[in-house]
Amino acid sequence: MSRSQGVTAEQCLALTADTHRDDGVFDECDCLVIAYATAMTTTPVEVDDALFCGLRRYFDETQMVELTAAIAWENYRARFNHALHMESEGFSEAAVCVLPTVSPAAISSAPAPVPRASP
Repeated sequence: MSRSQGVTAEQCLALTADTHRDDGVFDECDCLVIAYATAMTTTPVEVDDALFCGLRRYFDETQMVELTAAIAWENYRARFNHALHMESEGFSEAAVCVLPTVSPAAISSAPAPVPRASP
């Protein structure tokens, strides 16, 4: 899913290794958003003014509300699942599954998908 949103395999790997601030694969805005999400998911929530002001250089008020809501929703979902012992299925065990790059030529020459029969 992340690939369809423009996230590279290198960026996914940097997040899991917690090197996203140091390796240059994320720009300043991305690093601020990651720091904001991290601050919002700690207990108690600790978002300092400098971080918030840094984000405001990139996002207007409406965008800040949307960003905050998206992070809060994911935090809620994760805590809800954890409380009910609805853990991951263990497919990646906190790893990243880096998919091979598919060239546009390979996509254009691939056969059309076969429609599924209705049940």
